This record gives sequence, C-alpha cells and structure tokens, in this order.
Amino acid sequence: MDRTAEWVCFEQPLNERTRSLLRLEFLFAEYAHCGSDTTAWGIRAGLQTLLDILSVIGRSDLRTELIRDLTEQRSLLNRFRTRPELDRARLDAVLAEITAVLTSLHNSGVHPSTVLRENEFLFAVMNRSGIPGGTCMFDLPAFHRWLARPYANTERDLSRWFSILKPYQVAIGLYLRLLRDSTASSEQIAQGGVYLHVPTGVFPLLRVHVPPDSDVYPEISAGKHRFSFRFMRLGDVNQRNVQTAEDIVFHLQCCTLNGQE
Repeated sequence: MDRTAEWVCFEQPLNERTRSLLRLEFLFAEYAHCGSDTTAWGIRAGLQTLLDILSVIGRSDLRTELIRDLTEQRSLLNRFRTRPELDRARLDAVLAEITAVLTSLHNSGVHPSTVLRENEFLFAVMNRSGIPGGTCMFDLPAFHRWLARPYANTERDLSRWFSILKPYQVAIGLYLRLLRDSTASSEQIAQGGVYLHVPTGVFPLLRVHVPPDSDVYPEISAGKHRFSFRFMRLGDVNQRNVQTAEDIVFHLQCCTLNGQE
C-alpha cells in the first residue's frame, strides 16, 4: 500500500506547458463538480468554468502538442516491450489507451476556440464575466432566460458544448497520469524546514508529499541547477505565516517522461 496515498500533495510545474495542463485538469474537475448542482447558480458556475476551459485551450495549439507528446511516449513504451522484467499486460493496456486517445484527438475536428468565435450567446456571457456582477439579468436578459429553462434543456446545451472538449480532457488526464507515475517518491528530510536539491536532469513537474498531520506547506523555488524547498507553518490564516524550525519528513517526486525536455 502506498504510504503517501493520504498525504497532502503539492505540485510545482517547471515549464509553461505543464502549468497549462495542470490548470486545465483543475478546471475539468471543477466543471464535473458543478454538474452535480442543477440550480441556476450551479449552471452559472458550470458555464463559467466551461468558458474558462475554452479560453485556456484557445490560446495554443494544444491538440498538436498532446498528439506529439503521446505519440513519442507510445514509441518509447513500444521499445520497452522486449524487456522481460516488465508487466507485459499492463504495458499493452497503457499502449492501447494511448492509441485510443490519439485516435480521439485526431478525430476531434473543430478547434475549441471556434465555439467562442461562432456562438454569439457564449461570446456575450464570456465578455461580461470579467466584470464583477456583469452577468446580472439586466446585463444579459438572454442568459437569464436560458437559465430559467428546464434543466434538461440547459444540460443538453452544456453537454453539446463540452463534447468538443472531452478528447482534451481524456488526453490531459492520461498525459498527467503517465507523468506522475514516471518515478517513485523518495523520502527526504528538510532540516530546520529547509531542503536543497540538485536535479540530475530536466523535470517538468515536482511533487512534494507532506503528512496530513503536519500543518506545513512548501514554498518551492526551482531553477535549472537547484531546487529549494522552504516549509512554512500555516498557523492562523489571519496572520502572516512563518517558516517552521522543525525537521520535516516529506516525499519527493521529480517527474519526467523519457525523452522529454
């Protein structure tokens, strides 16, 4: 059993692509949570999150990047199939999953940014969402009318808009899972609340696991030649936090996919 399964995990992306993927993973989870609230407020929150996802994905050619990275990973894993110590069934399952995700991405068709450009309703809601209280009924009467429709109607619209994003959600989830599982965690000690680490390569993601009963969190500073961790005591959230003077036992993962830079 993984001892760190119940520990609090802090992740630090070390490049812009990983940072975007983690933000999108967060937004997809938020959207899924909003789906359990069928009130007008829940629908509002869900639509706002969907618009955030469309906005983030629309800023880059994420599909091309994901296809490239997953294709490279499939090629690398295929080369491992001859190693007798590997679990062949597990490896084949991962390869089949990657192939299915790649097929879905190749067939995804319309770029998500097109949805915002061509849908006047969504574009109006997005423009007003940047203003505090900007989506009130007197600002967007069409939005107010839409929210008052039976839930089956609004849910159908949300599902249609989200269907364009589904291949991205699955691909991002697979990519991040492969990245997180790329290395085992190692136990470390931050003496006096400070830990310095000299990396042996280029890592797009750091993961720091802290015991749940240790009310501390890491402030991470990561450069090309050195990572530093300073553990802060949370304390009273109404007051300034301070660095702990205690030795902190934690687990560290420096994650990278083979061949990744």
